[in-house]
Amino acid sequence: MIARFDGQTVVVTGAGHGFGRAIALAFAEGGARVWACDLNAEALAETVRLAEAARLAEAARLAEAARLGGAAQAGGGMATHVVDVTDAEAVFAFVRAAEAAAAAAGGDARVDVLVNNAGGVGGQVGRPLEEVSGEDWRALFAVNVDAAFAFAQAVAPGMKRARAGRIVNISSGAGLGISLTGIQAYAAAKAAQIGLTRQLAHELGPWGITVNNVAPGFVRSNPSTERQWQSYGEEGQRALVERIALKRLGTPQDIAHAVLFFASPYAGWVTGQVLAVDGGK
Repeated sequence: MIARFDGQTVVVTGAGHGFGRAIALAFAEGGARVWACDLNAEALAETVRLAEAARLAEAARLAEAARLGGAAQAGGGMATHVVDVTDAEAVFAFVRAAEAAAAAAGGDARVDVLVNNAGGVGGQVGRPLEEVSGEDWRALFAVNVDAAFAFAQAVAPGMKRARAGRIVNISSGAGLGISLTGIQAYAAAKAAQIGLTRQLAHELGPWGITVNNVAPGFVRSNPSTERQWQSYGEEGQRALVERIALKRLGTPQDIAHAVLFFASPYAGWVTGQVLAVDGGK
């Protein structure tokens, strides 16, 4: 951990697997009160189970540290909710619940950190341009761009009152170049999310709110990326890894560490930035 987040309220979207799960667990380990959401209730339950296992292990470590005369800090908690991030009303209701819980715990009624991780390809695959329907195009913009916009709208008033806050959006290398998936809407939506990041950084900066973006490279983090990886075959897999400077694929934890940096005091004068976490391209 590069920083602690004790007492902070952190919202993480798409926390049922992959990047979102790793990010939610990392913040909980760092002492935050994490509000995690996803469409998949079963996947969220597994995230909670992992968080509880980590909490018990941490409690044992703290007990041992105390026995030896040392000092350590305990992790925070996690609340999970099933939320359709493309439903603005549901988004605002979820954020208001998180703010109310923060106030009930004795703090300000606000979200300290928002991580817009929900997104992805929605089960789509690469197809020729003329075969892509308007519905499929709009669906990927809804989950990758509209959802980030709605969550930012929801948390902004509380952050402005506090004159502090962190918003971290998770885009993709596809937003900086082209998508390995060949999905036009995915590449365009991630590029749009990067544009939104930069615009909001300038709008919200006067209130001490930073807005940054993490652009992951290829990581085997969920069923979609696993199918994509298998589709390359052994030769394609070797070629993909060979194009990476560090000669390995990343992990969800690599992405979580970048998010923790942007959310930490160490990034207090960093905003409107896109950090490519891709092993070097």
